[in-house]
Amino acid sequence: MKETMWAGRFQKQLDSEVNDFNSSISFDARMYKQDIAGSLAHVAMLAKAKILTDAECAMISEALGGILQDIESGALPFDPVAEDIHMFVEAELTARIGDVGKKLHTARSRNDQVAIDTRLYLMEAADTIIAETETLLETVLKQAEQYADTIMPGYTHLQRAQPVTFGYHLMAYANMFERDLRRLRFCRESAAVSPLGSCALAGTTYPTDRFMTAAALHCSGPCENAMDGVSDRDFVIELAAAIAMLMMHLSRFSEEIILWCSWEFRFIELDDAYSTGSSIMPQKKNPDIPELVRGKTGRAYGNLVTLLTVMKGLPLAYNKDMQEDKEAIFDSIDTVLQCLHIFTPMLSTMRVRAENMRAAAANGFINATDCADYLVGKGLPFRAAYKVTGSLVARCIGDGKTLETLPLAVYREYSPLFEEDVFAAIDMAACVEKRTSFGATSPVKVREQIALMKARLGK
Repeated sequence: MKETMWAGRFQKQLDSEVNDFNSSISFDARMYKQDIAGSLAHVAMLAKAKILTDAECAMISEALGGILQDIESGALPFDPVAEDIHMFVEAELTARIGDVGKKLHTARSRNDQVAIDTRLYLMEAADTIIAETETLLETVLKQAEQYADTIMPGYTHLQRAQPVTFGYHLMAYANMFERDLRRLRFCRESAAVSPLGSCALAGTTYPTDRFMTAAALHCSGPCENAMDGVSDRDFVIELAAAIAMLMMHLSRFSEEIILWCSWEFRFIELDDAYSTGSSIMPQKKNPDIPELVRGKTGRAYGNLVTLLTVMKGLPLAYNKDMQEDKEAIFDSIDTVLQCLHIFTPMLSTMRVRAENMRAAAANGFINATDCADYLVGKGLPFRAAYKVTGSLVARCIGDGKTLETLPLAVYREYSPLFEEDVFAAIDMAACVEKRTSFGATSPVKVREQIALMKARLGK
């Protein structure tokens, strides 16, 4: 076994099983680029502060660049015996350039090193999630625009409630995804604070320039308290929470897609490229993609709870428990990116069955509120109008009629206020078009919502 970086204090080699249990190289190796970027910024600062010579800086920087190139080309595999990515890079650096490589760790600790690596990785990950979410949102807006006039039933309690348009329904999800974008951008900003130079927990006696390294790593500045810098994982939890919210919205959308493409609804049909079949039932076309998105949402929730639980009882400053943050947040990032990457094209290629949506809207008495509003317009108090309309619905159910097909004579049995114009008032298209309050379902207002959101997105 290689000599550990803390050799000197200890008289015995680390037990091999303890080393395996302690090691994080199997999952933190993915941060190799960030680890090397942090080291390059750190060594440049050490040279400027005259802690290292320019020649030493150049030698270390060149060697780090070579390590990066060799990792990415596959010429340098990760050592599974290494404790973590930081020790792997430092050991490889020392092996290549000798004692000069050992000077890289001057005025820093693995505590601030892992913190900056994680922040840099999450900054990049947040950028990628933001870009994928923007693409999804653009797809939703495009579909909403296309189906701004397509009438469907709106639901409460999964019961047909009032007529809306499919474009309007989609815009509800557009608003959710826009809020997700705001949360993700905040997470990106929250991560972009540099703990590098905090050292173990108390700062350093060396004349370092933490503002220089923060700027080099595209951070807004250094953290203001070194102890907080090495023990803070709020930024990890914030991103995990934002991902959990995004996954929750994807899961709700998936649930509706699953319902809509069932034979009971038949509002949409998923493209064959995004559906699967059955091993024994040849008629089946299964919505496996939205089902998996719905299922994977539980992983994101679990990861968030894991992170909160890991951090809830830790005294300051760094504790080894905090190593457990990596696998949880990495899994959340991988999961949401995988879901976004496949959900967007599935949505853009689905076939909308507008005729089935309209037929469902016609058979659920979802214009009953408009019938009551008609009576209110004739001077009847709303509660009285509500009761009259409810009685009419009961009569329709008993007679096998709808409000549209019920004769005017029957209407007048319940109130003399009904006239021929009631049929225009309860026409499904008219019911939708009349809803012109801000944020309402009329096609005009749906297109207004789309325009407002596009303006906010700079589209």
